[in-house]
Amino acid sequence: MHVGRRRALALFLILIFAAVGRVQDARADAFTDALAGFAKDSYSDTIAAVEKVSATGDPRAAAVLRALAEGNLQVRKSDQAIVYTREEGGKTLGTEAASGKELGEIKTDDYDQVRVNNRVRSAVQAALGTFNLVHPDTRQRIDAARALFKNPNAANIPLLLKSLEKETDPAAKAAKELALAASRLMSDKQEERLAGIAHLKTAGDSEVRDLLLRVAGQAEKGSPIHTAATEAVASMDAQLRLARNAEIFFQGLSLGSVLLLAAIGLAITFGVMGVINMAHGEMVMLGAYTTFVVQQIIRTWSPELMEVSVLIAVPLAFLVSGAVGVGLERGVIRHLYGRPIETLLMTWGVSMILQQAVRTAFGPTNREVVSPSWMSGTMEIASGIALTQNRVVIILFGLLVFAIVIFITQKTWFGLQMRAVTQNRAMAASMGIRTGRVDAMTFGLGSGIAGMAGVALAQIDNVSPNLGQGYIVDSFMVVVFGGVGNLLGLLLGSSILGVINKFLEPFAGAVLGKIFVLVAIIVFIQFRPRGLFALKGRAAEA
Repeated sequence: MHVGRRRALALFLILIFAAVGRVQDARADAFTDALAGFAKDSYSDTIAAVEKVSATGDPRAAAVLRALAEGNLQVRKSDQAIVYTREEGGKTLGTEAASGKELGEIKTDDYDQVRVNNRVRSAVQAALGTFNLVHPDTRQRIDAARALFKNPNAANIPLLLKSLEKETDPAAKAAKELALAASRLMSDKQEERLAGIAHLKTAGDSEVRDLLLRVAGQAEKGSPIHTAATEAVASMDAQLRLARNAEIFFQGLSLGSVLLLAAIGLAITFGVMGVINMAHGEMVMLGAYTTFVVQQIIRTWSPELMEVSVLIAVPLAFLVSGAVGVGLERGVIRHLYGRPIETLLMTWGVSMILQQAVRTAFGPTNREVVSPSWMSGTMEIASGIALTQNRVVIILFGLLVFAIVIFITQKTWFGLQMRAVTQNRAMAASMGIRTGRVDAMTFGLGSGIAGMAGVALAQIDNVSPNLGQGYIVDSFMVVVFGGVGNLLGLLLGSSILGVINKFLEPFAGAVLGKIFVLVAIIVFIQFRPRGLFALKGRAAEA
């Protein structure tokens, strides 16, 4: 009895191994048959061979497809065998694709290269994607899913479903779901195609929109597929418009933050002393060059500090520009109070002197300022809305500087004296406030803040002797529009002008958009000559 059972078990195992062997032999035969397609001198036949080799699921297929993509797949002239090659030590080595046999050095004259074009490359990329869907590296899995999305095929549905069951990374899962939805569009089953359209409808992406447009164009008008695809495109258009408007709004805020940084120092000096400082842009420029010098020193003596070089440059730029501002006020401007035309011309001359001095010291060409890694790249806050990190940092930096200035003007003894001089200079002097000292410190504060603006602008603009000239007119517009000497008006004014500029640019262009803004401000000032927020006080009302 026991002998009979053992014989039966042995027979059962033999049958299992035989069945497995037949499956493996069938797969090997299918792989060998699929390879034969590469010997045909036709791009269509090559694409068909790519699909057949990939469909076999044979582990050897990946090596063949990679060789084809790299231009290393050859056909032996003598027997039409498929061989992939590699360069090593100046020699061309070959390997038979079917058997994996190493051929050693080969003569390229005995082989014909399998030709590829863009269609073949796309097919290879999609085929390789099926092998990389389960790659240990997340980046590889995402790239594989994107490749399958760009080359959708209903045959990929089972592979994507299987890989999704084990996917744990959210980004890779989203990419695979998008590829699955695109592949379902290629199915011959209506419910599969409708399911794909329903998922793609939620993706605010231009490539997805183009895919749905093709589906709608190919479907019969009035059919469920045509109706669903058309509605999905309309919904996606609304999402894309919303995303585009949100992106423009953010760009406007980032421009507003730049204008805020460039104008906040000007608002202080203009509001307190009534001095039109045409050299204010050069204070910004000095801050940018301070950043460049700091990075050069750090690169030479302590490269490990490059990631914080911008943070080191901020206080140094404040001190450099502030010291130049104090020297300018004490040396020249204090002798010209009450003579606005002479002050304007004099500061314009100083701006030219500073520009030429920088050209002499650093040369007329642009200088490179390196952004740290934490200010590089983009961050996606929603589908289709990507924000550049340097702009986000500049917005936050502008708000921080604004908060510091508010604290200085509202909560410190110097701020109290500055406000007193702003509201009534004669009364402040009679109360014992040294208005000359307040003027010098105020001018230094405004110039120092301009230098800090230069540090930020160096991350998004060219560092050149003309850096400040591009912002001086806009800075004056912001100050006048918001209300001379009013910091809250400055914040709102810079944000409003920045957003309006960015929304006008797509329709009117950058230059014409600025002209429209300038005309609008001129009209606005006719009705509110003191700006959005008028400064209070006897001197202000005079």
